[in-house]
Amino acid sequence: MAKLLMITGRGSAVDLASGKKGAFYNTLQEFHKYWERIDIITPRTRGPKSKGVTRLGVPHEAQIAIELHGGEEGQDPAPLAFFDNVFIHSSPWPLIFQSFWIVKKGLEIYRAQKFNLITVHEYPPFYNGLGARLLWNKIKIPYVLEIFHIPGHPKAADLKEAFYKKFSRIFLKFDSSKARAIRTMNLKQVPDFLIKAGVPKEKIVYIPAIYIDLEIFKPMNLEKKYDLIFIGRLAKNKGIKLLLEAASKFKIQNPNFKLLIVGNGPLADFLKFKIESLKLQDNVLLYGWANDSEEVSKLLNQSKILIMPSYNEGGPRVIIEAIACGLPILATPVGIVADILKDGQFGRIIDWNPQDIAEKAESIFVNESEYKKYSEAAKETASRFEKKSGIRNYAEKLQELI
Repeated sequence: MAKLLMITGRGSAVDLASGKKGAFYNTLQEFHKYWERIDIITPRTRGPKSKGVTRLGVPHEAQIAIELHGGEEGQDPAPLAFFDNVFIHSSPWPLIFQSFWIVKKGLEIYRAQKFNLITVHEYPPFYNGLGARLLWNKIKIPYVLEIFHIPGHPKAADLKEAFYKKFSRIFLKFDSSKARAIRTMNLKQVPDFLIKAGVPKEKIVYIPAIYIDLEIFKPMNLEKKYDLIFIGRLAKNKGIKLLLEAASKFKIQNPNFKLLIVGNGPLADFLKFKIESLKLQDNVLLYGWANDSEEVSKLLNQSKILIMPSYNEGGPRVIIEAIACGLPILATPVGIVADILKDGQFGRIIDWNPQDIAEKAESIFVNESEYKKYSEAAKETASRFEKKSGIRNYAEKLQELI
């Protein structure tokens, strides 16, 4: 079996360190079976210090420790190990030096393990891609850039995202020039952007990156407590402000409706203020993070309609999770939404406009036959994203590139 080096971002590291079994953990749970060894390089993540390797998931995966940041003063952090053959190496350096940490740690790992391939989760400001390119210059091991979404595309949530979109258009041709392949997780939105940016079309490989356990995400006979549900990080690109403005308009016709918001993030305090200013305290419930997939599935099954007003992203994953649970979808045309959500099939495409969102939510909410049609069609689509077959396909596609 081959050995793999993964270079990923802070989000994945925090996901693992927090004890929350999120998307990255759930992928590795199956993915590790296809490799002799996986080493993962991440940015610095604060946590308790550790003087040795911390093992997770052996034999009980529920015992998650927050020990990504450790080691004696002046020494590299101890790796975090789990599933027997997965080792996470967190940088002790500030993020601005991450490219150099990737080279330093990558060389150490290569000398010890002789990995066969590198995957690179790439996004602005592109320190992962720069680090991988510098590492490739020294060892010539092939690497795959994984570009799941372009910040600011198709719509920017703020000036920072607008800048990143322009910067991406300029930089990605250079960034991809030494990569063996560029992996995307949607069929059209990101590939079209990459081609216009000068990335060779023949390098672009579509490999789905959403894997759903259909034994967990499925319809359940639960009471519908919530009319609308949002699940995601509370960040600008998720359209949080837009969501609440639409909820305020929806309330005009449905004064007692309930919206459940599941997640946390930098806009948590703003969200509380906005709920009060729009007088939505009796309508909007802030849940915080769900601990695992089982909890997410239960909350979806207790809800009537999923609403996702994102400005840009590669997924969102929760779209497929909701589809598997039989929920109708209201979503903006971002990422995979543009690939799978045909307007009127099992949901509605919404505009970045509060009035449009409220009206389309109302059209599903009051039409029982339409709701049932969307729900049945949604369940039929979910099988395309079954976890085990999807992850096996991912591993096999990567190994073909070695």
